[in-house]
Amino acid sequence: MTAPARPDTEVIFDPATYTTGVPFAALARLRRDRPVAWTAEIPVLGWPEGPGFWLVLRHADVESVLRRPDLFSSALGATQIRDPATPQALDYVRRMMLNMDPPEHSRLRRLLSRSFTPRAVARLEDRIRGHARAICDRVFTGPRGECDFAKDVAADLPLLTLADVLGVPDQDRWLLFDWSNRVIGYQDPDYASSAEFDPATGTAMAREALSVRPVPDAGGRMPDPRTREGMPDLYAYAHLLAERKRRRPGDDVMSILLAQPDEGGVSVAEFENMFWLFAVAGNETLRNGLPGACIALLEHPRAQAELRADPALLPVAADEMLRWWTPVMTFRRTATQDCEVSGQPIRSGEKVVVSFTSANRDETVFADPDRFDIRRQPNPHLAFGHGPHFCLGAHLARTQMRALFAEVLARTSALAYAGPPSYLRSNFQRGVKRLPVAWTA
Repeated sequence: MTAPARPDTEVIFDPATYTTGVPFAALARLRRDRPVAWTAEIPVLGWPEGPGFWLVLRHADVESVLRRPDLFSSALGATQIRDPATPQALDYVRRMMLNMDPPEHSRLRRLLSRSFTPRAVARLEDRIRGHARAICDRVFTGPRGECDFAKDVAADLPLLTLADVLGVPDQDRWLLFDWSNRVIGYQDPDYASSAEFDPATGTAMAREALSVRPVPDAGGRMPDPRTREGMPDLYAYAHLLAERKRRRPGDDVMSILLAQPDEGGVSVAEFENMFWLFAVAGNETLRNGLPGACIALLEHPRAQAELRADPALLPVAADEMLRWWTPVMTFRRTATQDCEVSGQPIRSGEKVVVSFTSANRDETVFADPDRFDIRRQPNPHLAFGHGPHFCLGAHLARTQMRALFAEVLARTSALAYAGPPSYLRSNFQRGVKRLPVAWTA
């Protein structure tokens, strides 16, 4: 006797689903039949049952939700599907820009936007291209070889770029890797207690911060990384870094931010929370977007050959890589009053979760949406979000995507799988843990 088929909403919600790939067929059925679908929060991975949420699947509806913070709040219940465990935990995450509504969000975003001065951005672009060359110099040596593209190639470029943005010494950058693993990968046992950083190679500042790093309990579980208590080492490092920058400012974005006197400037607590946001969100999207783009090329050898023949296609191709992969799959809002989305009544206080993965495959917006088309224009994908929370780092992310693949494709005549990829157990990030690749020079 075969087990009854699970509802599409349950398959989509279950983090374990994504270890074998995104359930595109289930998303397409719902997008067609129930574009705003009630989704039960079943108990998974030791987490209790939740109250459920409305899953928004069509491109136009996702845009509509994201551009109306007065109706769909980032602050009321924060932006993760699961509710914070306690009122104190909710209060903590509300201090991050990601979980703010206007006018608080608008003020911090203005200060941060002004810190990305044209001079600072030009310097970052130059350094990104240099980092991409250095990474490929290290990996692609000899006539042929194999590498883990996710770890050996894709992981380091966002870390080096973030270190430049934040003014973090290069030798401490793998701290950012561990922190983002712990936060984004809390649903995955391989990542929940990540410890790739070697204290012996880092600064005294890093060693001081690591002295307060939490350790797993008797059952092997780490404290919830979405609470301040779960990430004391990150906050200790951010505090030390802010003190150092106020004493000896550099030309990095965070030094510029801390030096701004208007609008009350940025407090130490605000800096620490911005550091968390950049260290985690700023790293994770591209760290998974780069191997995702590589998978697109591995599965489409003709596109790979066309990009080698005409590198001028890369700017357009980079946006298609982001659409096709869509690293951040969902974000949550909370209804501030009774309302409707696409005719579906929604009550005040209910969760509304937008699916970027579904919106980026919406047949009414993208012709033949499952096809990887490196010439696709226009390409109004939502990989960087939409509305007041549109990703501040979108330009730098595109620069990294173009710079890395310009180097990879120029140095290789062929890329192929050297083994099966391993995917993150998460219903939030479309993560790639391992990507064995064989290359020919």
